[in-house]
Amino acid sequence: QVQLVESGGGLVQPGGSLRLSCAAPGIIFRVSPMGWYRQAPGKQRELVAMATSDGTTNYADSVKGRFGISRDNVNSTVFLQMNSLRPEDTAVYYCNAAFRFWGQGTQVTVSS
Repeated sequence: QVQLVESGGGLVQPGGSLRLSCAAPGIIFRVSPMGWYRQAPGKQRELVAMATSDGTTNYADSVKGRFGISRDNVNSTVFLQMNSLRPEDTAVYYCNAAFRFWGQGTQVTVSS
């Protein structure tokens, strides 16, 4: 069973920043696209950002210019740097590997 271990969620004020981390098994990480998704209450899960194994990235329009995804290929970890957070960014954030494996989710709450 493939385990993705997430960390870094929490409560932050509007305009603040958070960084999420997701560690994956190296054998999966090296060859897989890694993504971050989120699901807000009453809404469908949506893609936030994706980084392929060759470094190509893409983002949801709603987070472009505010969020950055990066990969640490030595430690098989993917990060999501979230800046200028808004209340509408509040959701459970999930790490995904290879469009197949999911992390347990981490709550991000943006509120004053």
